[in-house]
Amino acid sequence: MTKASGQSSPFRDDRAKRRSRTSPEQCSGRGSRGHIWTLFKKDLLLEIRQQYTFYGVLLYVASTIFVLYLAMAQPETEVWNGLFWMIQLFICVNAVAKSFLAEGKGRMLYFYSIAGARDFILAKLLFNALLMIVMSLANWMLFSVLLGNPVVNPWSFLGINLLGGVSLSLVFTFLSAIAARAQQNAALMAIMGFPIIIPQLMLLIKISNIVFATVVQGGLASVVLLLAGMDVLVVALAIVLFPFLWKD
Repeated sequence: MTKASGQSSPFRDDRAKRRSRTSPEQCSGRGSRGHIWTLFKKDLLLEIRQQYTFYGVLLYVASTIFVLYLAMAQPETEVWNGLFWMIQLFICVNAVAKSFLAEGKGRMLYFYSIAGARDFILAKLLFNALLMIVMSLANWMLFSVLLGNPVVNPWSFLGINLLGGVSLSLVFTFLSAIAARAQQNAALMAIMGFPIIIPQLMLLIKISNIVFATVVQGGLASVVLLLAGMDVLVVALAIVLFPFLWKD
């Protein structure tokens, strides 16, 4: 009995070896991805069940585009492009910028106890990017039905539309997080959002003008890479700075 109890089981040794091979970084990485997916799925399920944000913004977009249709029927290409991105900006402010307003102090404390700050902000960025992609497609569809579709290269404009929607959602999600923690939502969003979003809108309008042209123009790839670099910078700033806001 003593000899048998002193001998180690081969199955137990194998389990010990597998545990030793799994580093803490790998465990934390799997846990972080699980937290991000859980928080993302929570926001998605809440939106599917409630749907007040989606239908409210969709009604706003449809009514605004219908008023534009009554005022100018089918506008010129430059006017169409400017109006499209103006509506995209309003969609983002109404749909994305209020994402942190629904999170009360008690719920934020609960999320703080089960997940990290980086997981929480990444889940918010992913969900708002998905929401803005859907709203961007709906906006283009309504524009095409009511105000015509002067787009020469539809596939290129589709990519720019989705990239622009994601870019706007990333910026306003980060600004919404800062404004919500400062408890000055409307004023702080307006003060910080205006100087940040204007260069991004100018880039999007410039890219769209290139796509609307019938003649192939150069410089599209460099501007798209510049916009994508700005998106990466916003995500990096959110990951670095949001934990300090979270602790407050």
